[in-house]
Amino acid sequence: MSLREILQKIVEGGDAIVLSDSEKDWEASDLLNGLSERILKTRAHHQQGMYIAEINDGGYLGRVMYRVKQKIS
Repeated sequence: MSLREILQKIVEGGDAIVLSDSEKDWEASDLLNGLSERILKTRAHHQQGMYIAEINDGGYLGRVMYRVKQKIS
């Protein structure tokens, strides 16, 4: 599954979450609109409620791209 597909599922599902990287918290829709095509094509795995991690060339989980956090209203 690509990062694009994961982000689209989050947006379509209306999940009340933000995705946190080392710099700030992001809305999934902002990432969909702001990331480059190359990054959006990255193979990734979404562990519900925990993180989105890159899948490396060997098929194993690589670096954590985003941590999943509950949105605070």
